[in-house]
Amino acid sequence: MVGIKPKDAVPSAAVKFFGAGTAGCIADLITFPLDTAKVRLQLQGESQKVKGASAVKYRGVFGTITTMVRTEGPRSLYNGLVAGLQRQMSFASVRIGLYDSMKQFYTRGTESAGIVTRLLAGCTTGAMAVAFAQPTDVVKVRFQAQVRLPGGGRRYNSTLEAYKTIARDEGVRGLWKGCMPNITRNAIVNCAELVTYDMTKELILKYDLMTDNLPCHFTAAFSAGFCTTIVASPVDVVKTRYMNSADGKYKSSITCALTMLRNEGPTAFYKGFMPSFLRLGSWNIVMFVTYEQIKRGMTRGQEYWESPF
Repeated sequence: MVGIKPKDAVPSAAVKFFGAGTAGCIADLITFPLDTAKVRLQLQGESQKVKGASAVKYRGVFGTITTMVRTEGPRSLYNGLVAGLQRQMSFASVRIGLYDSMKQFYTRGTESAGIVTRLLAGCTTGAMAVAFAQPTDVVKVRFQAQVRLPGGGRRYNSTLEAYKTIARDEGVRGLWKGCMPNITRNAIVNCAELVTYDMTKELILKYDLMTDNLPCHFTAAFSAGFCTTIVASPVDVVKTRYMNSADGKYKSSITCALTMLRNEGPTAFYKGFMPSFLRLGSWNIVMFVTYEQIKRGMTRGQEYWESPF
């Protein structure tokens, strides 16, 4: 990321890698109920078509959270948290932590990176992250989507059981279900999120609107969250529907998208937009602010360790 003055120590790739994963986990802990609400709203139209019901169970993000707490208990808001944290440690570490390294790779070590280079770096790290973390994403979505049955039973009782059940019933490929739409989504998300944050922060510092500190990081992160939600929502809805679907329901993510368009209309692609924005906006703010502080803290600690006097 931009903003480090020449006199400041540049964080190492290892610091960025570990810092991004840690910051992603902290952001997930805080915003996970919003993500769960988003998943339920995105899946709602599909459930109605299956059951033939006309009643809408969830209305809005806070209505969804209230309904879930009332009918399933507060813990339901954190269904899939373990898989979510596993995902962030492997996912955020790669897509965010390796972003600067990938920029330098494409510019052959120079500091000047244009918009095309930044987009290429975002697409590359986003695709790499999916290759590592897709099974954790599948399990997270399945947990968030599952509703407690009348007898108290559940589709999956633990994260480990979910991994085993999916692998047994759907094959190892089932753990990478929705990989292509997820690669598409994360290429879009990474480009919108990281490039928007990078360029907004660069412009703020270039025109001396703010110093390289918390208000600057907050503003850049909010801009990144808003742009990301607008661009990525349609792909995100398709990804969620496809990964949660029963084996054989959709032949591909394109079939899933066409079925949604035919049965529910184009507005279906923006289902759960408000929770998506609330989640992505707040997630970006918490993650980037935390990430910047972790990078600085770890770099200073590393400097002190190498030369304490």
